[in-house]
Amino acid sequence: MKPLKVALIGNPNVGKTSVFNALTGLNQHVGNYPGVTVESKAGSANLSHDKKATIIDLPGVYSVNPSSKDEEIALNTLFDPTNKNYPDVVVVVAEVENLKRNLLLFTQIKDLGFPVILALNMADQMEKKGISIDVPALEKALQTKIVLLSARRNEGINELKEALLNYQALTTQAIFDLKTIDTPYFSTLENLYPNQNQLKVWLAQTGMYQFKDMSSLVSSNESLQKSPAEIKKLQHRETIKRFQFINDLLKDTYTIDASKATDLRMRFDQILTHKFWGYVIFFFVLLIIYGSIFELAAFPMDFVDGVFADLSAWANDTLPAGKLTELIADGILPGLGGVLMFVPQIAILFFIISILEETGYMSRVVFLMDRIMKPFGLSGKSVVPLVSGTACAIPAIMSARNIENPKERLITMLVTPFTTCSARIPVYIIIISLVIPQTYIFGFIPLQAFVMTMMYLIGFLSALFAGMVLSKIIKADRKSFFVIEMPAYKAPILKNVFLNMYEKVVSYILGAGKIILALSVILWFLGSHGPSSTFGNAEEIIAERHINDGLTDEELEDEVAGYQLENSYIGLAGKAIEPVFRPLGYDWKISIAVLTSFAAREVFVGNLATLYNLGADAEEDEAKIIDRMANEKRPDGTPMFNFATGISLLLFYAFAMQCLSTVGVTKKETNSWKWTIIQMVFMTAVAYIAAFIAYQLLK
Repeated sequence: MKPLKVALIGNPNVGKTSVFNALTGLNQHVGNYPGVTVESKAGSANLSHDKKATIIDLPGVYSVNPSSKDEEIALNTLFDPTNKNYPDVVVVVAEVENLKRNLLLFTQIKDLGFPVILALNMADQMEKKGISIDVPALEKALQTKIVLLSARRNEGINELKEALLNYQALTTQAIFDLKTIDTPYFSTLENLYPNQNQLKVWLAQTGMYQFKDMSSLVSSNESLQKSPAEIKKLQHRETIKRFQFINDLLKDTYTIDASKATDLRMRFDQILTHKFWGYVIFFFVLLIIYGSIFELAAFPMDFVDGVFADLSAWANDTLPAGKLTELIADGILPGLGGVLMFVPQIAILFFIISILEETGYMSRVVFLMDRIMKPFGLSGKSVVPLVSGTACAIPAIMSARNIENPKERLITMLVTPFTTCSARIPVYIIIISLVIPQTYIFGFIPLQAFVMTMMYLIGFLSALFAGMVLSKIIKADRKSFFVIEMPAYKAPILKNVFLNMYEKVVSYILGAGKIILALSVILWFLGSHGPSSTFGNAEEIIAERHINDGLTDEELEDEVAGYQLENSYIGLAGKAIEPVFRPLGYDWKISIAVLTSFAAREVFVGNLATLYNLGADAEEDEAKIIDRMANEKRPDGTPMFNFATGISLLLFYAFAMQCLSTVGVTKKETNSWKWTIIQMVFMTAVAYIAAFIAYQLLK
């Protein structure tokens, strides 16, 4: 039996994702709409023993009159019957506390002619908020089925499934009369297209959507032709009239008795968004996050690192000698270990961030940081990409689509890569572990966590400074205003938290793993082969060089391994580029790792693990990545990773362009090679200069 197609739609922050997760669980996948980079989610739900549904989670929108590109693309799903995700029934998710605002979208979706179910989320908060709803009367007024649910408590989900099974009983008639907006205009449209959906006719007239099944809906009648300003005026009037209609419906069906409310939201908001204490609290929240990354993840990180070191040693000792064993032991296993050892940190980071998002605190952070953004020529909405950039710059740059002002959108996309993404975390963690001691500031603040927090702060301040510079260069054509939803505080849904953490960890492993595995194999091959005149004759050359030195067989083997590595293809390439990076304090091995990490930042650690494992003896094979890096020496016998080199590396990765994928998405979103190249050259130059100054001052 063909699955029922269900579209979930709603305003941002109404708990739509929670409803989606409650319906689908792990039976979901994430993708992109064809030809674009707006994320889409779909999942499978069992409505009954013999009926399944495909649930399509559409991005959050406020109305069918989109103000950004991603809203327009998402809404096109509802306007194209040939789209594979075109729904049989639509579920509009609203929250009980903001029902009036949410019903604007509901009335528009209902008027498009779909069977529509209204799912009122957070119903468990009604008593606490002093809210009462006459559900039967409201159902009659809206001509729909209303389901009260609490996705957080998993209440009402079965009732929603039952409503979906009976969706064919729902009426598809419009409930709002468009003629109340402009009687002559919409009466003319109705006379011209008497058998068509009037809202679709109106949307076709605006030119906002291209309806494949209604290509002849744009009238050539001059009296119906409207300028963009006139269309905008009619859209504003439509919004006003719909809210008047909604107010009349809610007069007798929806009441809020503030005297019965027991809500502490205002008290919390006064503290968390305070002009001084709000920033202090946010700073300590960051310290807790990054302190947890170091303290809680220390044991599992060491465990994973040790397991891969043991596996590498076991492969060398057990498998038959040959190139395949060398590939596995010296290439694949160290490379994978360099990725998987950081899974605990990534999991802890996104576990905490998911809790902050679920509780509603992150929306307060966005509001709080808006005060900082304005003097730097950025929109308050720029905070969303900058904050989400701490996860990954790619979706963060794409999220800038909801910024209406072209100048602010462009600046946001160009400066977002300065924020510290999760791919930099492995680099930061391992360098900080090497050069920053495990001590405490004031006896309770871990120094390593403090430095990690400072790296995030440096990235954010760099984005602000770059935004200020660009705002002086790029001319603005219009102003925009910052609007953000403030969701109610609520206890986190652990299912959502773990699902989000799971998705991010899997994305990290698969995304980084593919690149690191490929590069590890390439680096192993280049490090295990070289010109026959030097690499192939290494034993003879070393034996002749030390003929009178009285070296033991083990010492000769070490000399041969070191000579082969320096004269391998990777060694020759590293020696060639070393002069470029030597002023930053990097040897040829670090230079190779830095250069190859432009594919993906987290590759840096895996590549160093592979490079340092090449030519190592059996005892060193069992050493952990951090130990191998700590034991690496310069020609003068001093540690390679000293304080000066460590700070140089931290600053280089703080400012350098994140990865080639970021370059690609910047080109796609800006549709300009000019700005993409400017971004890449500028960030690389800043990274090199900052690292150069730091090393030269600290060495």
